[in-house]
Amino acid sequence: MLKHKTYNRIARLYDILDLPFEHGRYKPLRRVLFDGVNGALLDAGVGTGRNFPFYPTGSRVVGIDLSSAMLARARQRRDKLGTPVDLHEMNVMEMDFADDSFDAVVSTFLFCVLDARHQLPALKELNRVCRPGGTIHILEYALSENPMRRFIMKLWAPWVRFAYGADFNRNTEQYLEAAGLELVEKKFLYKDIIKLLTVRPKTS
Repeated sequence: MLKHKTYNRIARLYDILDLPFEHGRYKPLRRVLFDGVNGALLDAGVGTGRNFPFYPTGSRVVGIDLSSAMLARARQRRDKLGTPVDLHEMNVMEMDFADDSFDAVVSTFLFCVLDARHQLPALKELNRVCRPGGTIHILEYALSENPMRRFIMKLWAPWVRFAYGADFNRNTEQYLEAAGLELVEKKFLYKDIIKLLTVRPKTS
């Protein structure tokens, strides 16, 4: 099931619900997410626009999201900050962009939301719109190997699933090869629970 209804429902409260995590955890990670990113950029799953302050200067940025209500919040943030970004309501699995449209793609916790059956189609689409030699940066959660941390995450999991339609352990990298992508780097940015996957289209 696609999650636009979930996010249309929580859009008004999303930034409030996320505020402790945004200030205590996510902000520094967003800076790292955009390291080395330039040119034509796609922000896939733009949400309410939390990435806006971190966009590289001079880049042409397009943001997409399936939720019209989340995009309405993003437009408000864009207008307030003066961020040069084009926003579109669009399904990441069926994007309207031509092949090789972007030099780089970023997704911030998008793949945590996508169900298992949607992971591969979404990755194939990111591959299609990313130019050869371009990079795709995927920020997502992982289930901790630390026993206490893992226990706490499992306690939180039902609420996260209900409120956000998300899961801590999508393990997106298992779909990369089938999507025609190769893993350049995988590194944890926050303990062992938030990881950054840097991937690129295969050249052969």
